[in-house]
Amino acid sequence: MWTLRAAVRRGLPLVRAACSFRGGFAPGPRDRRVRALSTFSGQSPNKGRSLTGSGGGATAGRGRKEEDEEEDEAGEEEEDEELLLERKPLLPQGAQRVFLLHPDVKWGAKKQTLTREKIRGSPQITSVFLNVERMNPLTKKELETAWGVEVFDRFTIVLHIFRCNAMTKEAKLQIALAEIPLLRSNLRNEVAQLDQQGGGSRSMMGSGETFMQIQQRVLKEKEIKIKKALEKLKKRRHLLRNQRKKRELPVISVMGYTNCGKTTLIKALTGDAAIQPRDQLFATLDITAHSGSLPSRMTVVYVDTIGFLSQLPYDLIESFSATLEDVAYSDVIIHVRDISHPESDLQKASVLSVLKNLNLPNQLLGSIIEVHNKVDLVERYEPTEPNAITISALLGHGLEKLKAEIESAVLKATGKKLLTLKIKLEGAQLSWLYKEATVQEVDVIPENGTANVKVIISNSAYGKYRKLFPI
Repeated sequence: MWTLRAAVRRGLPLVRAACSFRGGFAPGPRDRRVRALSTFSGQSPNKGRSLTGSGGGATAGRGRKEEDEEEDEAGEEEEDEELLLERKPLLPQGAQRVFLLHPDVKWGAKKQTLTREKIRGSPQITSVFLNVERMNPLTKKELETAWGVEVFDRFTIVLHIFRCNAMTKEAKLQIALAEIPLLRSNLRNEVAQLDQQGGGSRSMMGSGETFMQIQQRVLKEKEIKIKKALEKLKKRRHLLRNQRKKRELPVISVMGYTNCGKTTLIKALTGDAAIQPRDQLFATLDITAHSGSLPSRMTVVYVDTIGFLSQLPYDLIESFSATLEDVAYSDVIIHVRDISHPESDLQKASVLSVLKNLNLPNQLLGSIIEVHNKVDLVERYEPTEPNAITISALLGHGLEKLKAEIESAVLKATGKKLLTLKIKLEGAQLSWLYKEATVQEVDVIPENGTANVKVIISNSAYGKYRKLFPI
């Protein structure tokens, strides 16, 4: 994992790159398992309530009953989602001194034979990060026994970083979905240990199901509920896209490797003081939209996307691919690169690889604007790519040139026209144009009460204008 390795090489604590662990984790409710079993099996502690009332007012009573049922369902649905998001901590409490282990050489003259002694002989080491995508529970247990400290793989670390930075319900649900395979793997390990004690395969509570079968069913039902909740959020995103489409607002997706400066750039382009960029991995885990204006005063929507990462674990790719589907509905893509990073070229390759796998239209892929950010950190930087735009989003260098390039790309992608229309000042033409188009310039001719108006207007709006105000 390039970013985490680089962070350690630069002397940054791994926990600081991920998030602060010092606050610890709040323990879950003691009755979590009971509640989870009852909720995920389609039952609720409130289901047994009966609605009672006086005999009069049948219609009103029925209406009240329906309202109560709807409120109950909404409350149960909210409680279900809270249960879906409950989880045990992935990493130990407190700050960690991490030993990074990359299993490059497994045999030959350079084979490392003293790794166990190095780790056990270093009391300052509190955990080991093994740079593999996933460890099976048995391997994890054997390594922890051999080294005397906890061992974590890439999936666990990245999942924990995602947890720390997930703010919205959708991001949290995506993470919960990505965690299901890990829970299934841990379940198999728990059952194997119970089998050794003679208890894993016994039926429980006369239900005819073993512990393994019950827990598998609980996980399956949890997975189904998470997917249903995400489907509802997906429909909501679809509705928002349709609203933007009706208003004919151009959409610009800002993409790039994690911590490349996407959010800082959007803040600089929009002037939105509410946007607070953070200098850390995966500070953005949600698709967020921000309104901005181009030099022509045309309103556009900038979409801030999740940061990319090379060698992202497969289960996390699958879970978060849904959040990137909005990119396919963009008019223009801005690819932001941290040009000061030593592995900027590899980061570019990772981003482009993901974009190609999204099956985006060729026209959209051809509209990508490559932006080289953080040039203030590189002395006398000159891009090798001929069409790249160099900027410093933090200091504001190169933003005017970038805005002009964005405007040109938007006009080309959306088919909007740049026209000069002659109007009568006494009519409603000018106010209509201000409402339905982007008015750039008004040149008044007082002699005859007319004006030449320079506008950017869509094909559909121009068609309406000609019908309303025939020449």
